[in-house]
Amino acid sequence: MDADISAIGRHLKKHRAERGWSLDRVARECGVSKAMLGQIERGESTPTVSTLWKIAGGLRLPLSRFLVAEGSALQRPRSGLRHHDASGMIVTPLFAFDPALGFEMFVIELPRGTLSESASHAIGVIEHLIVLEGEMELRLDGEWQFLSAGEAVRFPADQPHAYRNQSRASARIHDLIHYPFSS
Repeated sequence: MDADISAIGRHLKKHRAERGWSLDRVARECGVSKAMLGQIERGESTPTVSTLWKIAGGLRLPLSRFLVAEGSALQRPRSGLRHHDASGMIVTPLFAFDPALGFEMFVIELPRGTLSESASHAIGVIEHLIVLEGEMELRLDGEWQFLSAGEAVRFPADQPHAYRNQSRASARIHDLIHYPFSS
């Protein structure tokens, strides 16, 4: 089952309303255009993972708040709920954000030819990547690092970074994201 695009819009509208923010304010805080935010709220546009990260960061929310049903903690890994990115990246939540633990976890698939660039997340956010299958590259500080199955890396995600797969096969990774704030 793919992530519900209209649900992403409803989550955005709900979190915006809770703060009493206009679309203009959200656009300033997130670095996403007001027009794009309006399209997402109305379910007219499928946001990329990178765009969702910008929105989540601007609202100081974990990414899973937009991909997992409200109140769902995903206590057990559940397959099927997937968000397909225009870059080719496929994100499946394993564990939704838990404020008591301060993290969320995803399975990310990078089909051959995928390049997904991510803006800086909120200050203090740390990502832990574990390559399960295949090969991928991670860009940090403008440099690409090659990672293959069984390798792992932890990095401060409050800097621009990117994932790419130039190999012949898909890559699968676990991405555990730790937040310094509770939301």
